[in-house]
Amino acid sequence: MDKVLKQRAKATECAPPRDAGPSPVDYGPLKQRLGYVLRRAQVAVFQDFFEAFSEHDLRPAQYSVLTLIEHNPGLPQGRVAEALGIQKTNFVAMIGALKDRDLVRREPSKQDRRIHGLFLTRKGETLMVKLHKSAQDHEMRILKRIGESAYHELFSPLELVAFGKDPG
Repeated sequence: MDKVLKQRAKATECAPPRDAGPSPVDYGPLKQRLGYVLRRAQVAVFQDFFEAFSEHDLRPAQYSVLTLIEHNPGLPQGRVAEALGIQKTNFVAMIGALKDRDLVRREPSKQDRRIHGLFLTRKGETLMVKLHKSAQDHEMRILKRIGESAYHELFSPLELVAFGKDPG
């Protein structure tokens, strides 16, 4: 019995205090791996995005699609999917969902009726004003978190990685 009490006493001496919170995690070389840090940053940015867009029930990819359609009315849906790196099978379902919400319409091309161009509906155009405001507020929260110069300096190198060329 005495031996058990001594073991318990020793165990409580080594245990961290209950109010100290979790001990820090050593990420080793992960914090020097661009892909890992980018992914963690993406998760943090998307968490804020989901909160900002929750009242509109939109995901980041849907906002990207709507924005591309807004700035390229009539662009064929295959080109929109390709431009955003969305697999065509996933894109068809996404456009279907946006059509069901009356945000997007498909119209056959005048040159080739097999190709359908995408356009925002009047409801989609109205929603985009609200979405761009939510997106701007979201961007400002990121800017405040990392500072204005760091925020602006991130774009050129990330665009080189993302698009493979100088964005200028």
